Amino acid sequence: MTQHLSRPEGRIAYSLDGPAAGPLVVLIPGMGDLRSTWRELTGPLVEAGHRVAVMDLRGHGDSDTTFATHGDVVTGQDALALVEHLGGPALLVGNSMGAGAAAWAAAERPDLVAGLVLTGPFLRERPMPAIAVAVLHGLERVLFSRPWGAALWASYYRGYLNRGTKAPWLDEHVADLRAAMKDPAHLRSFRHLTVQLTHAPVEARVPEITAPAIAFVGAIDPDFTDPAAEAEWLRGAIDADVTLIPDVAHYPQNQAPEVVVPRTLAFLADLPRDAAGRFQVRSSARA
Repeated sequence: MTQHLSRPEGRIAYSLDGPAAGPLVVLIPGMGDLRSTWRELTGPLVEAGHRVAVMDLRGHGDSDTTFATHGDVVTGQDALALVEHLGGPALLVGNSMGAGAAAWAAAERPDLVAGLVLTGPFLRERPMPAIAVAVLHGLERVLFSRPWGAALWASYYRGYLNRGTKAPWLDEHVADLRAAMKDPAHLRSFRHLTVQLTHAPVEARVPEITAPAIAFVGAIDPDFTDPAAEAEWLRGAIDADVTLIPDVAHYPQNQAPEVVVPRTLAFLADLPRDAAGRFQVRSSARA
């Protein structure tokens, strides 16, 4: 059942499942995606006794389209607000820019973030000349407009970002994405996000992250020039346990759930708990 959290510019949609006393896990989708992207992970988390909240991004899914500001930082702020609303601390799970938002949140409020699980994570800005950025943003304004914007994103999501192994339910998910983007307000929000998005604020906060972390990187993820090098950078930057997965692109949680799900559950099982069984935050020193 969809619930909503009020924020200064609108409401963030989320669903909540699992035992009320269970340790809290908050899952954050990536740009242009829906919270159903986490369908492979949510069930096993609930079965393992976790309280699982899955949120939609601003202007996506069932969230309001009234937001003027988008990106990693405000998404991280929304996630932290949800953790406070539900009672943390929580483990944050994020994909793509959702991973960047989770990482920023861990640096901003280490008292609320017990750990990080990151898939296809953007924790730093890709080097690109300023003129190239300006041209790219100009193209995005045109490409992600009516009447072709929804179809273009659906095609890009399915064929480019999901190259390699594909989830058996990918076509159904892409149809849902396309249907959502046909709403002019959703498409406008998505277009604003593509123009506003920068991972520079996350990169600046990376040295402050102390939460234990694991990450999953697709070996053929087209969003990284060298996925193996990105995985190695993550290992050093946040002391993460990183798994590079063959024949997987930008959505390891869906393209390789047989890898992501058990390793995530094992990671959660090792996190410290209080007497009531809820997550505890480790000291500022990395363990």
